[in-house]
Amino acid sequence: MKEKNKKSIFRKFQKVNLQLFAGEDTGSARVLEIGKRLLEIGKEIETLGDELTAEQLKKLEDEVDALKNERTKLLDVEKRRRGILETIANGTVPAKTTRTFPTPSGTAEGNKAEPEDIYSTPEYRRAFKDYVTRKKDIPAEFRADETTKTTDVGAVIPTVVLNKIIDKLQAVGMILPLVTNTAYRGGMAIPKSSVKPVATWVAEGSGSDKQKKAVGSVTFAYHKLRCAVAVSMEVDTMSIPAFEAVLVENVVEAMTKALEQAIISGTGTGQPKGILTETPLTGQSITSATPDYDDLIEAEAKLPLEYESDAVWCMSKQTFMKYYGLKDDAGQPIGRINYGIAGKPERSLLGRPVVSCNYVQSFTTTLAAGAVYAFLFNFKDYILNTNYAMGIKRYEDNENDDQVTRAVMLADGKAVDVGSLVTIKK
Repeated sequence: MKEKNKKSIFRKFQKVNLQLFAGEDTGSARVLEIGKRLLEIGKEIETLGDELTAEQLKKLEDEVDALKNERTKLLDVEKRRRGILETIANGTVPAKTTRTFPTPSGTAEGNKAEPEDIYSTPEYRRAFKDYVTRKKDIPAEFRADETTKTTDVGAVIPTVVLNKIIDKLQAVGMILPLVTNTAYRGGMAIPKSSVKPVATWVAEGSGSDKQKKAVGSVTFAYHKLRCAVAVSMEVDTMSIPAFEAVLVENVVEAMTKALEQAIISGTGTGQPKGILTETPLTGQSITSATPDYDDLIEAEAKLPLEYESDAVWCMSKQTFMKYYGLKDDAGQPIGRINYGIAGKPERSLLGRPVVSCNYVQSFTTTLAAGAVYAFLFNFKDYILNTNYAMGIKRYEDNENDDQVTRAVMLADGKAVDVGSLVTIKK
């Protein structure tokens, strides 16, 4: 037997003995058995010495390696088990998973650990797809980091999908892109200016009275908006991107209609307060028996000059066509419809843009007296405060045994300045 091989075996054996008697008390009978066997192998090597053949030596060496690997695994399992027990006893929870992102060499920060957004990972997106299509629970490692406590949310929509929903909401709606979107925490009082300071002319050497800028505030609440998302079981065979596209379409269609309807005519109780629920300033409300050219002239006259640059008309398409058919004294139509390259209608009355939507009542002979069928308003003065921590929950409809997927979001909104509001009522 070569001296080099003997020294290698002795060094490996000494290392194993040091690890074995390093004071680790595992309480595992198998670990003790492995230790005894390693001692036996050591004694066998010392006793036989040069009588060991290369083949026998190789066999003992392989056995030592196998025993070491087995012992390492057992010690690792025992360590993890003790860690879990200590965590439970202390009442603490494991820290969130972090991912280390290397920074360019030479920087002062070096490598820095950044918390990973688990909701954007492919693993969570796949688990979310299985939750919606197969009713499989979200794995515990993803649910452990959830902060949502409401029972109406079974799973948080992945960040990637959520961003697509937000972009889609802002793109497809007629009203949503016009209002001011915020994301304040519910219950906060947001200051707003209610009176603007006025400059005055004074004589040389004289001062002017100090003016205190009166400031009001607006407080946003949490109103829950929910919709049933119809995702058929056939999407189970789709890829993740295709499934997410289907989900986005379903959520956006329902959410857009509900949000825009609330912006226009929401009651403010359990939902955002709509523009038409606000009271116009004195003298900025017009009554008319039928759509007439004089209505538009009077409305423009009542719109304060400081608001006229951004104010737009809002009415249904049916009401617009009634105004569109009116002619001035020269026989020229007062309405205009321009078509851009994409063919999308661009409507205007007396040069002012018109937003046509189905959320305002159309003028008809049966329309109730006092009902608003057209109004002027600067939509930038309406604040839609949303909480985009949108979630999904699965449940069964006991009436027809359908499997329903429900989307939930939190939102509130109100007009912070009604100076540009001019209404036309029947």
